[in-house]
Amino acid sequence: MRLENKAAVVTGASSGMGRAIAALYAAQGAKVLAVARRTDRLEALAKEAEGYPGRISPFAGDMLVKEQAEGIIAEAVKQFGRLDILVNNAGIMDDFSPVGEFSDDIYEKVMKLNLEAPFYSMRAAIKEFEKQGSGVIVNIASVGGLFGGRAGAVYTASKHGLVGLTKNTAFHYGGKNIRCNAICPGSITTEVGSGEFMQKINMDAMNRMMKGTGLINRPGEPDEIAQAALFLASDDSSYINGQAIAVDGGWTAY
Repeated sequence: MRLENKAAVVTGASSGMGRAIAALYAAQGAKVLAVARRTDRLEALAKEAEGYPGRISPFAGDMLVKEQAEGIIAEAVKQFGRLDILVNNAGIMDDFSPVGEFSDDIYEKVMKLNLEAPFYSMRAAIKEFEKQGSGVIVNIASVGGLFGGRAGAVYTASKHGLVGLTKNTAFHYGGKNIRCNAICPGSITTEVGSGEFMQKINMDAMNRMMKGTGLINRPGEPDEIAQAALFLASDDSSYINGQAIAVDGGWTAY
């Protein structure tokens, strides 16, 4: 078991990539605080994980609220006595609008969830990691954090910011046995298309963006992202720090 006796927090754990990551971590021996607003889904996940070497502990949390984004770290320490791994997965898409057309509502919510929440949870986690002398952060960014034509201006900026935060954190804390890496998924089969801002897409902008999607061989699955998150959280990746790793089936290789 690659995460035996480890304690982890996974945000956005009620569906998609977050759910797959939380389940895999528990299967590999970790105690996982699974955070999301949908507690019914978290409870179903915990029940499915019964019998795993680790366990899933459901926790209702809204990462749009600063106090809750910070509070999940204290909750993990309260329940498990320590924290070894933080996975910032919770996020939301925009409506593909470019900078001349974005709405204030989209800007405020996407930036708050995709970038501000990781800032606050990471600040709290770093303090715990420094106390115990080790820790790992895995940020779920996006190929939209590496390139400019995969989403709207707000989402693109938020994920570029998360990649920058990842690299800065790795630089400053690597000497303290604290690692921070980002996974940049490509096209993954998740519920992202059901997000509130995806219900009224900027079609002109989306049509420009979609020109490059013909290069995708197939959509990825949440379990494939979870495997990358397991590797980055485990000691197998002990010399990998400050990296933004595209897991996209070769979409960005062209």
